[in-house]
Amino acid sequence: MTTATRTTARAERRALRRSTKAQHLIVADEASLAELETVLATLPLCATGRVFIEVPDAASASDMAAPPRMTVTWLPRASRAGAGHGRRCAPGEAAARAAIAWADEMLCDGADDRTSVTLLGGFLGTADIAEHLTERLGIAAERITAPERFGLL
Repeated sequence: MTTATRTTARAERRALRRSTKAQHLIVADEASLAELETVLATLPLCATGRVFIEVPDAASASDMAAPPRMTVTWLPRASRAGAGHGRRCAPGEAAARAAIAWADEMLCDGADDRTSVTLLGGFLGTADIAEHLTERLGIAAERITAPERFGLL
């Protein structure tokens, strides 16, 4: 086996390992922080993915323990523009925009069977995200966890 063949085979094995890893998308707001901490604590140490947490302002952000390969992003509504000039984001708007943008970029090429989505925020943002994931991206509803009281899935 030549050096080039070994290098190519090694690169293919690395790509296969990366492509078969389950990833997580988790969205929460200030009302669901305790539930979010529980969800993050139950993830395996090797979990990968993204956590979006919408809060009223930057002072509401704090340390959130998450597996090392999970990226936590705080979304303070007070510093984000909503729809229209001079309006701030309505509750759920910043989280929905961030989660949908991430999903559009990251959940492609059959990622559905390896992706777990947990939506813990309020109804409006959760409904927008769930609708986009299922209707636009074809994510199976079984891959999405949302509060039962919303009746979304």
